[in-house]
Formats: sequence, C-alpha cells, structure tokens
Amino acid sequence: MSNIRLGYLNSVQLIGRLVADPELRYTQKGAPVCDFRIASTRRYKNRETGEQQEDTLFINVVAWRRQAELANDFLKKGSAVLIEGRIRSRQWESAQGEKRSAIEIVAQRIQFLDIPDRTATPSAEPTPDTEEEVKDEGAVDTPF
Repeated sequence: MSNIRLGYLNSVQLIGRLVADPELRYTQKGAPVCDFRIASTRRYKNRETGEQQEDTLFINVVAWRRQAELANDFLKKGSAVLIEGRIRSRQWESAQGEKRSAIEIVAQRIQFLDIPDRTATPSAEPTPDTEEEVKDEGAVDTPF
C-alpha cells in the first residue's frame, strides 16, 4: 500500500484551446485575476461501430497576478494552452437570489503552445521565464 493518503492530491493537467478571449479584472486589493474557458477534446474509436468519436469538455480556468496579466496579453480565442493546476469548487448567489456553483481550474502554470508569430516585436513574444507559479488569494465574488 502506498503512503499517499486519499483526499490529499488535487492536481490536473489539461491541453485545450480558448473558446473566447480572456477577461482580466482586479480584486478589491488590486490583484490581477484572469478568467478564461478552454475546450479540451478527447478523440476515440467507438468499439461497437468502429467510428471515430469526439468528446469535448468546456473548462473554466482562473489565473492570478503576473500569470493573469500574461494570459491576458498573449492569449486569445483559439490559443492552445497546457494548464497545470488544481480543481476548485465555489458557490455564490446571483443578483436574483439564486444559488449558483461552479467547478474551475486554478492555474498554477500556463504553457503557451502556439508558435509565436515571427512578425511580432520581440517584447510581445512569450519566453520560458514568463511561467510563474501563482497562489490564489481566495474566492473572488464575480462569477464567470
């Protein structure tokens, strides 16, 4: 039996493409936070029919601080990304008083997968040192 206790591991890696441009905002304390949504597709062969199938998930992602600013600056609808992070569930009440909930990925690392445009200025190209581990500051009261 392993020494890992159940319930202590919350880690996820996903590759997908942004379904819309990222949205940057700031907390009341001034910390940047960027929300975006990715589509991640699994392709497989149906055992009964032999046909190729696709299963697409749409996943909400939140990035904090410098990573939030970089995501806002370099990502756009259609950008390919690898996200490493943890799953978080949060709840809030809508303006109409309805209880809402969401499950999202809090990004601890974002890898830009698209090849940079060679016509862009050098300062606009993401570099390996732009990856930064970011700790989240807790719940933000603005839902997706």
